[in-house]
Amino acid sequence: MEEQSEPWVNEEKSLAVPGGPTIPRAEIEARASRAGGAGGQHVNTSSTRIELRWNVAQSRALDDAQRARLLTKLSSRMDGEGVLRVVSSARRSQLQNREAAEARLVELVAEALRQEKPRRKTKPSRAAKQQRLEEKRRNSERKRNRRSDYDA
Repeated sequence: MEEQSEPWVNEEKSLAVPGGPTIPRAEIEARASRAGGAGGQHVNTSSTRIELRWNVAQSRALDDAQRARLLTKLSSRMDGEGVLRVVSSARRSQLQNREAAEARLVELVAEALRQEKPRRKTKPSRAAKQQRLEEKRRNSERKRNRRSDYDA
């Protein structure tokens, strides 16, 4: 049976980030441990949970601008040394969890490197201003009509 490779995996054994760098697998440290949750006897004996650690601060795959952007955008997911940590334990096989964790890592990096479109300042139209003022007048009138005679 021929093994199908995922779209984010290159033949050179690295993770390709769409519109971004290619992360060498040599820079990614993978650790397996026992996953919690349901699964019976199997879960108690198998190390299927995968934790991927990638040192963004020292990666050679990034240029300085990309590194700075990742360090700021993903700072809540990193430790003090700039190591990004992704964990997967949703599936029952170590291989599937590794693939899921790698996909999540690629997704996180791609999202953090994506440039947002700059916001263009806009002004409300004259009709929108008039509509807002008319609505305020109607609300004011409605509240004025609720008052009793002695409040006036």
